[in-house]
Amino acid sequence: MRQIILDTETTGIDPREGHRLIEIGAVEMVNRRLTGRTYHQYINPERTIDAEAIEVHGITNEQVADEPVFAEIADAFWDFIRGGELVIHNAAFDVGFIDHEFSRLNAHRGEPKLGPVAEHCGILDTLQLARDKHPGQRNNLDALCKRYAIDNGHRVLHGALLDAEILADVYLAMTGGQTALLLDADGSEDGGDASPGTARVRRLSADRPSLAVVRPSEQEWAAHDAKLAAIRDKAGQCLWDGMPSS
Repeated sequence: MRQIILDTETTGIDPREGHRLIEIGAVEMVNRRLTGRTYHQYINPERTIDAEAIEVHGITNEQVADEPVFAEIADAFWDFIRGGELVIHNAAFDVGFIDHEFSRLNAHRGEPKLGPVAEHCGILDTLQLARDKHPGQRNNLDALCKRYAIDNGHRVLHGALLDAEILADVYLAMTGGQTALLLDADGSEDGGDASPGTARVRRLSADRPSLAVVRPSEQEWAAHDAKLAAIRDKAGQCLWDGMPSS
């Protein structure tokens, strides 16, 4: 499964009031392993950024003044996310802004149209996932990092790529933790090469030595028999009695 863990930063909180995207950050994961592929782009929103938004993410009007507008980066961004499952914290917010940007672009460009996101990508909202797992608790990204012992000490301000990377760790922790079948740090094993992000199985050599068979001692057998007797006394029967002994 190909998943894109994604975050955005914006000029304000509501695209219906004319607010726009100013940063997109995303990391790619395949079969629960990060592939190393990322997408990161600052965007000129063609409007001013609200002061309250700057306090959250620290991105100023001057910083994005010379960045490309959304129309210039839309195709590359679409190619990166299309067909994947988007993993987003509070997905309705980010998807709402992305769809708004594509809608504006389509109105000026015509065919081929890009978006809406939900028609071409799966969407998984980690905020809803966290609320289902931890009802009644704080489930913002900082709270989840603390709950799952994920280091986010370098997160002073919000940043799209940094938040996407942290969210990837949080998502894996919430949904099982282990990201691969192997423990090798470099991901190498016998059995041929595999593409990045693909979980692989290590095949044991047919020439490996046989495992030693360790049989119980007389004292261990006696303890075993005593345990079975205690089970019979309390339960009236012992299922172990019907199993063959060796």
